[in-house]
Amino acid sequence: MTDLIPLNYFLGISITRTPSGMFLSKKKYESEIIERADIVGCNSSRTPIDIGTKLTTTGPPVKNPNLYRSLAGALQYLTFIRPDISYAIQQICLFMHDPREPHMAAL
Repeated sequence: MTDLIPLNYFLGISITRTPSGMFLSKKKYESEIIERADIVGCNSSRTPIDIGTKLTTTGPPVKNPNLYRSLAGALQYLTFIRPDISYAIQQICLFMHDPREPHMAAL
């Protein structure tokens, strides 16, 4: 197999070549998730989820469960390099079979 072009972006990883080596980043992948979730203008939080409250199965169903599942799966992929969000994403993934509006808000 031959490499036809220099690798720039693969599996959500952005590759930047420098004279001293390569720099790998998931910043572009993270910003794509934020754009898909339509939360570009939202403020960040130090803790991704409140561990004192638990999500329940009550509330109206989400309008687009496929979007919920897609975003949850994309965030689950990020947990490989961002273990700080693992607990929050695990809580979100518990409701992938029947997502409700409070779950989407937590997502």
